[in-house]
Amino acid sequence: MKKTKQAVVIAAALGVVAVSPLSALADENSATYGSNGVVEFIPNTDPVDPVDPNNPDPEKPVNPVDPTDPEGPNPGTNGPLSIDYASSLDFGVNKISNKDMTYYAKAQELRSNKGSSYVSNYVQISDNRGTNAGWTLTVKQEGQLSNATAQHKELKGSQIQFVDSVVASKTEGTPPTPAEVITLDPTGAESLVMSAKPSAGSGLWVDRWGTVEEMTGDQGEKIQKNKAISLTIPGKTPKDAVQYSTKLTWNLSDVPGNK
Repeated sequence: MKKTKQAVVIAAALGVVAVSPLSALADENSATYGSNGVVEFIPNTDPVDPVDPNNPDPEKPVNPVDPTDPEGPNPGTNGPLSIDYASSLDFGVNKISNKDMTYYAKAQELRSNKGSSYVSNYVQISDNRGTNAGWTLTVKQEGQLSNATAQHKELKGSQIQFVDSVVASKTEGTPPTPAEVITLDPTGAESLVMSAKPSAGSGLWVDRWGTVEEMTGDQGEKIQKNKAISLTIPGKTPKDAVQYSTKLTWNLSDVPGNK
């Protein structure tokens, strides 16, 4: 019995001795090596589809309706700094009045295979330059609301105004700054819409105005309207029973904002 116990002790001791040289050998033969991973980007010149202004997800494009043009809307401009969409404004069919009146724009209609939905009127831009250089967006009214065939050809003194602006994006970056109030000048002066200072405004951004509200039209119909975009017309301005119209020109420049 004593001999057996001694053999076990000796074997255990030998085992410990045998392991130590193997561990040292592994340390002497180990090595490390570094490799790299890279990715590079270039400016994107592709047009960008319109998105829902309440959920500006570029992976979920929408089909906005132009209430002034059955063949519209116009396609967005090419990138990398682009105007993707801007709502046309329809202030509806209204009874002639000799009082000072304010009319509200119809809400923006989005059409899909499930039918129509209504959202705030909006403008959408994309900055895919990759330079973080900033930009400025303006809008210009190309003359007073007019009808060349009418006796009273212009709605003199009329004014279009935007309030209640909200800038939104899925981009996790510094947002552009919107104008608090936009009052269009029918003589053609540009009005600031929003601007991005250097280091701001990269990616896709929407500037939306107000919310959708159901109202009753002059003919008793239910209309989805947006009180944040208004047209005021003096009661003293003569109005013929015709449609008056004007054009809005949106301009996006690479001049950075200062706010």
